[in-house]
Amino acid sequence: MKTQELQLLYIFDAIMTERSVTRAAERLSMTQPAVSNAISRMRQQWNDPLFIRKGRNIEPTSYALSLWHQISDPMFELTNALSATQFDPGSSRRKFRVAVTDIIVDMIWRPLIRMLETEAPGVDVHAVPYTPEGSYVDLREAHVDLAVGVLNQHDYSLRSTWLFDSGYRLAMRKDHPLAGQAFTMEKFLEARHLLVTMSGDAHGAVDSYLDQKGLSRRVATTVNHFSTVPQILAETNLIATVPEMVGQDPGFVDQLWMEPLPFEADPISLYLIWHTRHDRDPGVAWLRGHLEQLLRQRWQVIMNEAPDQSRNRSL
Repeated sequence: MKTQELQLLYIFDAIMTERSVTRAAERLSMTQPAVSNAISRMRQQWNDPLFIRKGRNIEPTSYALSLWHQISDPMFELTNALSATQFDPGSSRRKFRVAVTDIIVDMIWRPLIRMLETEAPGVDVHAVPYTPEGSYVDLREAHVDLAVGVLNQHDYSLRSTWLFDSGYRLAMRKDHPLAGQAFTMEKFLEARHLLVTMSGDAHGAVDSYLDQKGLSRRVATTVNHFSTVPQILAETNLIATVPEMVGQDPGFVDQLWMEPLPFEADPISLYLIWHTRHDRDPGVAWLRGHLEQLLRQRWQVIMNEAPDQSRNRSL
C-alpha cells in the first residue's frame, strides 16, 4: 500500500469515528480545508461520495460503512502501536469528566475520592449530569471522558464494558393504603406514579413495557434525580418504580415500603462507556479500571445485603 493511500485511510478512520470534519481535523491536528481536500481525493480514488451532509453532521454512505467495517480493527491496532503514551497517577495533574447520575455518585464517589487522595492526589475527577442522548453526544464531542449509564446507541465511535443488570422495586410510604397488600397489575395501573427521568421525558422503561401490553399508567409527576424520591413518597400517596441499585440506599430502606413489581420487566443494563479515541489513553484506562472495580464491588454488596432484610426493608 502506498503512503498516500494509508494516509487517506487514517483520515477516513478519524472522520468515521468523529462523524464530523471539524472534530476529525482537531483529532488529527489538521486544518479543516486539509481534511476536506483529503475527502475529495478519497471520493475520486474510491469512486463514491462517502459522506452526505445532514444539517451540521455528516452521514456515511453504505460503501463508507462497509469500508470502515473492514479497516477499523487494523487501523485501531496500527494507531495503538504508534501512539502509546505514559500515565503516572502519582504525579499526574489531569482532569477527567465523567457523566453520571446521582445514583452512581451515591454508590461510589466517596471511595473514589479516597482512592484519588491516596493514589493520585493531583488528579481531579468531575461528575457532570448524565442523560442517555446528551451523554452520547458529549462523548463524541470530547466534552466528557467517560459515562456510566444505559447504552441504547451502538456504533463504532463508542465502546463499552457491561457492569451489571439491575431489576426494579416498587416504593411507597410505609402507611400507604397499598403497602402490605397483594399488589396486582390493576392496582399498579390505578396508582399515581412518580418517575425519575434524566431526559425530562415522562415515559420510562416501565412505560415501554406497558406499551407492549397495550397498557398505560398515570405518571403524575417527574423529577430528574433520585435523592428527593424518598421524601416525596413519604409525604404523598405517589408510588415509584426504582432500580434495585437505588433501593438499598438508607433513604429508601429506612423510610419506605418496598414491593416487587406485579410483572416481570426487563432489567436495566448498566455500562461504562467511552469514545474510541480513548481506547489506548492510559489515563482514561486507569480511571476506567477503578470505576469498573468500584461499581462491581458496590453492586455485589447490594446483592449480598438484600436477602437479609425483612420484606418492607429489602430489595
